[in-house]
Amino acid sequence: MKATWPPSCRVPRSLRPSPFGSPRRPWPVRRPGVITVDPEVAGSQGKVEERRPGGLRRLARRSLVAGSRSPVTLGVLVFYVALVAFFWTAVPGFGTYSNTITLLSSASVVLIVSLGQALAIISGGFDLSVGGVVPLGAVIYARLTNSGIDPVQALAVVVLAGAAVGAVNAFLIGRVGINPLITTLGTLSITGGIAFTIAGGVTLAVDPRAGRLGDAGPGQIPYYMFLALLLSLAVHFLLKRTVFGRRIYTIGGNAEAARLAGIRVDLVQFGIYMLASALAAFAGVVVASQVLAATGALGSDTTLVSVAAVVLGGAALTGGTGGVPGTLLGVLLLGTVADGMNIMRVPAFYQQVVTGCVLLGAVAFGRLQEVWRARSLGTGG
Repeated sequence: MKATWPPSCRVPRSLRPSPFGSPRRPWPVRRPGVITVDPEVAGSQGKVEERRPGGLRRLARRSLVAGSRSPVTLGVLVFYVALVAFFWTAVPGFGTYSNTITLLSSASVVLIVSLGQALAIISGGFDLSVGGVVPLGAVIYARLTNSGIDPVQALAVVVLAGAAVGAVNAFLIGRVGINPLITTLGTLSITGGIAFTIAGGVTLAVDPRAGRLGDAGPGQIPYYMFLALLLSLAVHFLLKRTVFGRRIYTIGGNAEAARLAGIRVDLVQFGIYMLASALAAFAGVVVASQVLAATGALGSDTTLVSVAAVVLGGAALTGGTGGVPGTLLGVLLLGTVADGMNIMRVPAFYQQVVTGCVLLGAVAFGRLQEVWRARSLGTGG
């Protein structure tokens, strides 16, 4: 009877002698569904080992937690409360209901633009083109409605035009590989020039029937303020409760690690920049409804203001942190400074100096956030 190996004593095939005289190469030991990222690739994240789909969720969850524990936002909140208290006591008329509505009305346009800017900055990029997309949306809306097109249809065309600009930005950034700063700076110049061309160098009047978004609603609150609030809630839900939002944080934390984990970074960037430009175009419609006019320069100052608002709200310029509550706080801070100085009749050139100081302060806050984040990662905290 031929002897056989007991099952418990069977030699693995990779360790048996090769019949061809050459040693066998053992099969590589690899756990299924696991991706290991080298520390040099992972950067500040260190070694990343992801298991699909749970590991990807854990990576995104760590990014979400890191973005919500920043001491910068708390510092800005304390500063904002002190600023409001100062204006309330030192500036007559600042605390009135009518001035509060005026302040919030001006802040609504900046908030809508800043929501899109927040998506770009959290993902580790920038969208400087919003300063050209806002006036572009305003003049397109004015031209279409003045030619007899229904305001709702004109609004849809404006939003689609903004999304098209975002698609161009995303293609150049994600597919061609051009730096986001250079890409959006170029499209800022292009869209601004197109806006002036469409306007013909003159101020376009907006028909009051097309400016219904600026009409007063309950409590004399304009309707676009309610829309700005709804958009804020929608973007907050997108960032915190959807897979797309988690991927935005993951890409901002480490784009290369996210790519190795199976995330289509280029497709996520398409969604980010299309949303950012669509929101900026809608903001152009809002500001045109406010003043019932549109020019090629209307809202062109929203680029730096939106970046400052997002960074003041706790977003790091390197990406991976930030959110809607902090962005809202940054918008209110900048709006309160501008409103208080207007009531105090501070000359425009002094206001520019103060705004510049606030912008520099925003960058400094961003640097503080980066240092805090690096320390928290180093201590495991």
